[in-house]
Amino acid sequence: MNAPHPSSLVSTAALFALCLGLIAGPASAEQADRSKPVNLEADTVTLDDIRKVSVYEGNVILTQGTILLRADRVQATQNDAGLDRVVATGRPVAFRQKLDGQDEFIEGFADRVEYSGATGQLELIGQARLRRGSDELRGAQISYNANTAFYKVVGQPNAQTPAGRVRAVIKPKPRTDEPAAKP
Repeated sequence: MNAPHPSSLVSTAALFALCLGLIAGPASAEQADRSKPVNLEADTVTLDDIRKVSVYEGNVILTQGTILLRADRVQATQNDAGLDRVVATGRPVAFRQKLDGQDEFIEGFADRVEYSGATGQLELIGQARLRRGSDELRGAQISYNANTAFYKVVGQPNAQTPAGRVRAVIKPKPRTDEPAAKP
């Protein structure tokens, strides 16, 4: 096998890091992350320049600025327009990114994460969780469209127990119009 072309590895990793930034939402993801270098580690990397498919296997760790992704396996496919599709699998796939201008992170976990560059659709599949501060969404699947900023959370089909249903925990924000407590 020929060694992977370095520019192909970097462009695939950079495009994948960009798709992770979409999870936090276009207005809230840390904007400075886009200009940071992408660092990617894996036990094995396979690159098919003809089919434009990169496969990263074994303790995959991707970082770019405040973005951190951990997975067992990541497969990225490119087309002439750029990133076409990314599939990350793990037990679980985990990611984290700082929100722009805030001291807060968005974190996500799922058995499988899929991203379509053509549609901007991101899917967290299997025991999916998104957490932002103390707010959390859980379901069998969480879908997010980066173009429309639309979320959809789905529970297990025919769920008979609370564990199979969608769960959202939304903590109230502290009120700022209340007078300060007197000492």
